[in-house]
Amino acid sequence: MLTKLFSGLLHKRLIATPSPEFWTGVEQSLPFLGYLATEEKQALRAMALEFLQEKVFTGAAGFEPDAGVRLSIALQACLPILKLGLRSYAGWCGIVVYPGNFIIPYEETDEQGLRHEYQDEAIGEAWDGGPVILSWFDDINEYEGSNVVIHEFAHKLDMLNGDTDGCPPLHAGMSKAAWKSTMEAAFADMGKRLDAGENTPLDPYAAEHPGEFFAVCAEAFFIQPKSLHAAYPEVFRQLVAFFRQNPLRPASGM
Repeated sequence: MLTKLFSGLLHKRLIATPSPEFWTGVEQSLPFLGYLATEEKQALRAMALEFLQEKVFTGAAGFEPDAGVRLSIALQACLPILKLGLRSYAGWCGIVVYPGNFIIPYEETDEQGLRHEYQDEAIGEAWDGGPVILSWFDDINEYEGSNVVIHEFAHKLDMLNGDTDGCPPLHAGMSKAAWKSTMEAAFADMGKRLDAGENTPLDPYAAEHPGEFFAVCAEAFFIQPKSLHAAYPEVFRQLVAFFRQNPLRPASGM
């Protein structure tokens, strides 16, 4: 299926080191990086360059991800693993970038052995052992309050211990029972609010599945940390422990 979907597309790597002006321009388009201390920003830059050497970018549907697009994606992808290490993304190399929403063909075999083919529109997808597929929007407000890069790379972290179930491999000292009870309570709360027709503190897509809940929470943790903390403070604390970062702290502090 991968060969069928991506055959004939051009693969690109970013080799040259960006100039200081180039770095600044890309980082200014990602204001949520502002909480990082100076040494953390330098570490993120170094990790992003290493990421770009390891990963292969593919343009799809006539789109060519230029150096700015690739660097932006690298910075966003590396933000969640800044304190975890690039080894978190080992074992695969492909990143496919579409110019906006895209259609993905699926094949499924039912219990009777019949094969079904269908299509679904998406803005991102992460495949276990395979590529991350992303939409690129020139207008950063196209999906306000969301971040498809962080979302899909959160799925990659979730996949490290098997199924995308909303519980990635936890660090020593973290309680799996506490993680699960915290996430399950917030996930249930989201469902109740939607059923009651209420506004939800997170993208309603979070209520689709525990794996999507984790990915949406990861987006909010980095993009809208105040909102996530106000809505689900225990979830926020679990993510602080997992990502080993706190986007609510002053940039000059630790």
